[in-house]
Order: sequence, then C-alpha cells, then structure tokens
Amino acid sequence: MEIFSYVQQTKKKSRIEFPLRSRSHNSVSYSYIYPSERHIFKAGTVKHDFSLKNTLSAVGYGITRAGQAIKRNVKIILLSLLAFAAAVALAVTAIKIVNYNTSHTRAVVLNDKDSVDLASLDKLMSNFALEVTTEVDENGMLLDEKGNASIISILSQPVEYQTYKVKSGDTISGIAKKFGLKNISTLISVNDIGNVRQIGAGQKLKIPSIDGIIYTVKSGDNLNSIASANNIKLETLLDVNELTSETLTAGQQLFLPGVGLDQKTLQSRMGELFIIPIKAGFRWSSPYGWRADPFTGVQSFHTGTDLACPTGTPILAAMSGKISDVGYNRIYGNYIIINHGNGYQTLYAHMSKAIARKGQWVSQGTKIGLVGSTGYSTGPHLHFMVYKNGNRIDPMTVLKK
Repeated sequence: MEIFSYVQQTKKKSRIEFPLRSRSHNSVSYSYIYPSERHIFKAGTVKHDFSLKNTLSAVGYGITRAGQAIKRNVKIILLSLLAFAAAVALAVTAIKIVNYNTSHTRAVVLNDKDSVDLASLDKLMSNFALEVTTEVDENGMLLDEKGNASIISILSQPVEYQTYKVKSGDTISGIAKKFGLKNISTLISVNDIGNVRQIGAGQKLKIPSIDGIIYTVKSGDNLNSIASANNIKLETLLDVNELTSETLTAGQQLFLPGVGLDQKTLQSRMGELFIIPIKAGFRWSSPYGWRADPFTGVQSFHTGTDLACPTGTPILAAMSGKISDVGYNRIYGNYIIINHGNGYQTLYAHMSKAIARKGQWVSQGTKIGLVGSTGYSTGPHLHFMVYKNGNRIDPMTVLKK
C-alpha cells in the first residue's frame, strides 16, 4: 500500500513549472518551483513487520472471503457436484455393461458335423498326451506293469548314501527304479530338487539306501512328536538316523523312512503346477465338469475351464513345453496345443490370433496368442484344457492358486 504525504501551501501560488524529478535509494522526490519558495513531498513504500497476529489476521480474512463466496454460490456448487457424481456413476455403469457384454458367452446350437469335429480334436489331444507317459501315481509311487503302486517296506537300518551321475535320457522315475527305490519323493527331497525338469546330464545326485524324505527340525520339535506326526516308530527313527540321544536342535536334519512328499509339494517339484494363462483381468465364466452346455443349452460335461475377457487379451503358456500343434477347428476356432512332458498337455482355444509356431519351445509365461471368439463362441474367452496321460483333468487341480 502506498501512502502519499502532501504539504499544504499557505501562500497562494502564482504558477507551476515543470517538476524536477530526482531519484533516491528508498523513495522518489518531486520538487516544485514556486515564486517564493521550494516545496518538496516524498512517496515511499510502507513496510510491515512479520508477526503471528498479522498472519492470522490475513488467514482469517481469506477464510471469511471464501466462506462468503461459497455462501453466495452454494446452489451452483451443489448442482455442479451432483452433476459430476451423476456423470461418474453413468460412466462406471457404462463400463461395467460393456465389459459384461464383451466377456459373456451365450448358448449356441451344435449340429452333428460339429460333434464330429469336436471328437476329432479330442482324439488329437489324447494322441499328443500319450506321447509321453509316466510311471508314478499322484503320490510319487512307482507303478508296476499292471499300474499298481509299489509298497514300501520300512526297515530299521541306518540310511546310507551313494552318488549317481545323471546320464542323457535319464528320468527321475528311471533313476529311482534303478536303485530299488519305490517313491520318487525320496530323490527329490534328499537332493532338494526344485523342479525335476531342470535336471541335466552330468548332474550328481545323492541316492539313499531306503525310501524317505529329509526333515529339518524346528524349534519346539521333539522325536516323539515327529515320529507320531509321520506315523513312524520312535525306535525306527532313532535307528535310521543313528541317534544316541533324543535331544534335538533347531536346523538339524533327520531322515524320515517311508515318508513321501505331500501331493502339492510333489506337483510343484515335478513342474506340474501351471500358472493361470491369463494375467489381465478376466472372469471364470464356466468351470470344468457338468454344466448347462453353451452349445446345446442342456446338461453336459465341460472339458475345460473358460476365462472370459476382452478380445486381444494376451494368452500365456501355462507351463514350459513344446508347441505340438497350431490349427483351426470349427468348434475351438484358432487353437494351440502344448506338450509339457510327464504326460501333460494343454489346449488353448477360441484365439483371435495364434502367435506361437508349431515345434517352438516356449517357457512358462510366454505369450502364445490372443483371446478371441473364433469357432463356436458367442463372446471372447479362452477355453483352457489340461490332459494327463491321455485323460482330461480339472485344470484347477494343477493351477497355482
């Protein structure tokens, strides 16, 4: 704020000549020449010292002015907020409707010719799956010629180890059989194998003389609790591990004779846990098993699981393997089949585009195609199937949760 100070002239001036202007550091001076004398007035900036009182006063003034402005325009503000909220709600609703319509499959009619097409592809999947068979059951037990699981005899003798160098063409089940073991869990646990698919020629494995797994003692464990939890006699546990005392320490390793890995751990170590082949947002639109068939509208067995999502969504290889086939079928549209070994095959159907090529090796998570609605489909989705030893299985039993 500028304050000007004027000096009132008591004598009557006769005339005003052009003022003479001169500058000083802090102010501006103006000089006027009168006939009788010289009068000077100055103008300068008024400075206010900073203080809490002045600050609070300024803030209060600002708040007051803002409150008055809001009060004067309260109706306009409320109407604007309501209009904005309504626009957001409409936009969200529209997005949900579009997403639902673009990811919803409805019933279509399947004729006799199409049934033949469907059966031929199922046979193709079965043939691919039978290229590689396994010799173990879901618990890791070796199977005999009749498909029966072996029986483990628990012996009260100290466990001994020998070393084996893996050769080209070896399998985990073949190595186990070679050394008289009955459960592949034994080799996996003793050698801490994270994925049997990664075992290579030249790698050395420890081979125990009896079946069992390694257990690492935890704080609070004792021999009685460990023996009881694993259905082992205390004397057997002592003999096998050549323990002279029942005192245990955290981190100590024990060999548990006759015990195998649980199914989930075994599946993981065998490389049999598949990732969900869609990483983007999707909806489980139809599970494996009995359902109202989308083709006929009647109860039928659904051979895979459907993941509904927009066209163009990337499809990933659920597990590493070799692309066995890339083709088109009137039922499944554009499809890809991957051979994962160990008797596992997966099929990805209704693609808008297949990216991977036949014979190509893909890693888990590799983009192999794009979601579409080709073949018999009334909405974009991925039809995902899993085969084990020539038989369809529920994909949810091998997918990582």
